[in-house]
Amino acid sequence: MKKCIILLLSALLMEGAVGVFAQKTKTYIPWNNGKLVVSEEGRYLKHENGTPFFWQGETGWLMPQRLNRDEVSYYLEKCKQAGYNMVQVQVLNSVPSYNVYGQASHIDGYNFKGINRKGVYGYWDHMDYIIETAASKGIYIGMVCIWGTPVEKGMMNVDEAKAYGTFLAQRYKDDPNIIWMIGGDIRGDKKTEVWEALATTIRNIDDNHMMTFHPRGRTTSATWFNAKEWLDFNMFQSGHRRYGQRKGDGDYPIEENTEEDNWRFVENSQNRTPLKPVIDDEPIYENIPQGLHDPNEIRWNQHDVRRYAYWSVFAGSFGHSYGHNDIMQFIRPGVVGSFGADGMKKAWWNALEDPGFSQMIHLKNLMLAFPFFERVPDQSVIAGKNGERYDRAIATRGNDYLLVYNYSARPMEIDLSKVSGAKKNVWWYHPASGKLEYVGEYDSKITKFQYDCGYMSGNDRVLIVVDASKDYINKDWIFMPDMQQKWNK
Repeated sequence: MKKCIILLLSALLMEGAVGVFAQKTKTYIPWNNGKLVVSEEGRYLKHENGTPFFWQGETGWLMPQRLNRDEVSYYLEKCKQAGYNMVQVQVLNSVPSYNVYGQASHIDGYNFKGINRKGVYGYWDHMDYIIETAASKGIYIGMVCIWGTPVEKGMMNVDEAKAYGTFLAQRYKDDPNIIWMIGGDIRGDKKTEVWEALATTIRNIDDNHMMTFHPRGRTTSATWFNAKEWLDFNMFQSGHRRYGQRKGDGDYPIEENTEEDNWRFVENSQNRTPLKPVIDDEPIYENIPQGLHDPNEIRWNQHDVRRYAYWSVFAGSFGHSYGHNDIMQFIRPGVVGSFGADGMKKAWWNALEDPGFSQMIHLKNLMLAFPFFERVPDQSVIAGKNGERYDRAIATRGNDYLLVYNYSARPMEIDLSKVSGAKKNVWWYHPASGKLEYVGEYDSKITKFQYDCGYMSGNDRVLIVVDASKDYINKDWIFMPDMQQKWNK
């Protein structure tokens, strides 16, 4: 059987050819297509002119507090080169919060009238710089307005939330690259009245930007806020635990011993009315201990990061947020208080070179290569008995193409008749490199597939099946470094 190998340009090293390419081409500015809205079928996001938006998020929680301006520019440039179009931050991690220049977020409580002072990099001046720098690179900033812990401790009440929400909305309503995130690693039934006050205050001033709620681990915003008008899409935090690790201490939308099955959260959210788009905004982080806080535990790696991303997206998420233990904290070895409870001390600038950080673009490119809004999850594509846990294959399809993610290279039977066409072209796609490998042409029937790389967790591949009359992928076609630009030609 003839094979042709197509190397995606996006698989080139970010410090190499893709970095050079990014410097020679015009930066893609997504909001030139209009503001973000929910697509008609209720599953995805798009721009006003119909251009799809696949959320490729990076987690930079403590950027406003820990990076100076040169570092902000460097970090966001690395994000741009790696294909990220959203970086989420904690606007406030405490009350007050302080930036690297020693400037406070609150100099007169929740009275922000005198907050702008000349001659210093004030807290909010620095936040402005982050947003403006991200905008110049085509990146949205996901604004977690205040982390849940200080609110739970009583550092912001309802009246203060209204004052803070008014300040935030008035300051940033005209910036094109804002996505509002209410909450911050907290259950929606904790201080609900404060979150409602913050959300409705911002929404009454700013109705041009999308808004959601970032919940606590193993919970979803859909549990508490799915019907709220201010909530445009749902978020869940699948969390950092492995199967069977540490029994839960509250009610969760998925059962115990299924902790890693983040696809279950997607199904839970999409079974609610009204249907709203959903995303795993805090899955396991690359290089974080399993279970989060025990430095003696083994750490999640690039294979796990990919699995969480593909499981979630193929189950129906409209995108995915990546995170790295040392990047999200912006670790500085030797600086007191610069590392978390897990004891990790790897420098954040070195962590940017870890493999998972540069592999997420391959998922975005894959999703944007095919008709976007018709795609649905469909497990009936898998004809034989499916595996469990790491052996579970997960399928998504459009009218004339289907994709199946297989994490362990376990044999699987696929019903090729689930999409149009008497003949089908078939490829294997490598999520770690973006490499395509042509398998051949097949009849439209149930067919057994197994990638020849050994049956083992981490030997993940995506099976791509396309109606032979369609040319979404062929031997003469090469993915662009960022497929988003394909939609703007």
